[in-house]
Amino acid sequence: MSDCQLYLISPLDVGGDFPQRLERAVQAGPVAAFQFRVKDIDQHEAARLAEPLQAICAAHEVAFVVNDDVSLAKRLGADGVHLGQGDGDVREARERLGREVQIGVTCHASRHLALEAGEAGADYVAFGAFFPSQTKESEHRPELSLLEWWSEMVEIPSVAIGGITPDNCAPLIEAGADFLAVSHAVWSGDEVAAVEAFAAKLR
Repeated sequence: MSDCQLYLISPLDVGGDFPQRLERAVQAGPVAAFQFRVKDIDQHEAARLAEPLQAICAAHEVAFVVNDDVSLAKRLGADGVHLGQGDGDVREARERLGREVQIGVTCHASRHLALEAGEAGADYVAFGAFFPSQTKESEHRPELSLLEWWSEMVEIPSVAIGGITPDNCAPLIEAGADFLAVSHAVWSGDEVAAVEAFAAKLR
């Protein structure tokens, strides 16, 4: 079984000194992926904000994943796209983006949605929210047994998401999550200390 790694999700504000913060975070520990998640801005502005972040990810071999927006992912030549349940079809995204791009799907607390996503060709599935989240409201609360079942039965990697901190992540790692998706726990304070605290639990 592969080691669990961090999957950083951006705060909604990625301007200002955020590129420097991202660089410090990805240097501090085992970060596998970074999800670019911005709302209510046009593609041109999104592309401008993404450019320095994408370069940092490339320099540190961190996958750059666009949240919710297949056309932006295509425009940027992103490494991946993450689709919520209302954000379009995995097969259509695959047709537009090609075979190399990683496609992830939010599956809440549902085995059924996750198996469907896998059959459609998703590269990973995300389950959550495991804990109350500061980033996004979710009424879904999966059990740890879902992660255990998935890691035993299915080859496709799983991402655990939702209110994950260094203090509460150990059971998720033990249950077989391949990635921990974190946002608030890293960006709400000292990103280096937070990533190092996660790294200590991931070892």
